[in-house]
Amino acid sequence: QVQLVESGGGLVQAGGSLRLACAASGQTDIVSAVGWFRQAGGRGRELVARITSGGITNYVDSVKGRFTISRDNAKNTVYLQMNSLKPEDTAVYYCKTLYLNYWGQGTQVTVSS
Repeated sequence: QVQLVESGGGLVQAGGSLRLACAASGQTDIVSAVGWFRQAGGRGRELVARITSGGITNYVDSVKGRFTISRDNAKNTVYLQMNSLKPEDTAVYYCKTLYLNYWGQGTQVTVSS
């Protein structure tokens, strides 16, 4: 079993920044690639960024150049640095182990215009 806990969400003005954290506990040795997803009201969950165990990253086009995913394996934590936030980034953000079906509980990000 793996537990994922997100933190760092909140309310920010457009153009601002937030850093989300996803802390893993439990059988962390089985965690490899991790992704950050987001879900806005009435929509499905969208994969925003992913990072492999080796640190290779991928981003959805809408966040390229603004968001950075990183991981600290010693702390079993994956981060999502979000800069130049836009109102359309407003969503609940979730982290998930990509090859296992473990999800965090989500953290709300609200960007005001």
